[in-house]
Order: sequence, then C-alpha cells, then structure tokens
Amino acid sequence: MTEEINTEEMGEKIVKVLKTIYDPEIPVDIYELGLIYDVMVNTDYDVKILMTLTTPNCPVAESLPREVEERVKSLDTVKDCEVEITFDPPWTQDLMSEEARLELGLL
Repeated sequence: MTEEINTEEMGEKIVKVLKTIYDPEIPVDIYELGLIYDVMVNTDYDVKILMTLTTPNCPVAESLPREVEERVKSLDTVKDCEVEITFDPPWTQDLMSEEARLELGLL
C-alpha cells in the first residue's frame, strides 16, 4: 500500500523554508521577492524549484541556488531537490509581494 503524498502540505513546508532565505542585498526573503517561480513535488518526494535572480550578474548567483537546495533537502519528507535558474521571464519589482514592497518602501 502506497502512502498518499500530501503535496499541498509539503508545498507549505517548502514555502516556509524558502521564507527563511534572504537575498543578501535586499532585506526581504526570496519568496516574497518573487524569485520563486514554481515548486514541483513528485510522488517520490523529489522537489524541483524553478527560480530566478534579481539580475543575471547577481553576486550570489552560485551560492543562493545551492542554499535553496540544501535548505529544502533538510526537510524530513524531501528525498532530493533540484533548483533550476531561469531568466525567462526576467525578474521585475512587479513580482514582489505587497508585503515585500511595503517593507522596501515601494508602496
């Protein structure tokens, strides 16, 4: 008998972890910044995260995706995590949550 995977609950746990990771140049977490485009979980508890960076020349272009991968993998239910970086569509301030814009004085 296979255990039914609760992707919604797992997704919430992943988002909670993503909200603990901050862009070093902006005092807002990467989730509220709008850097996370998609989080996919399959039935083998493998996670794939599609994310972007504020710019292609971002100083943390190598370390930030690795940090995301390691933090998500630290969840008990996650077997593996792959982070894919994309610049399509490019990140803009429009992708930020209202909370993030408020925090940065953009509202």
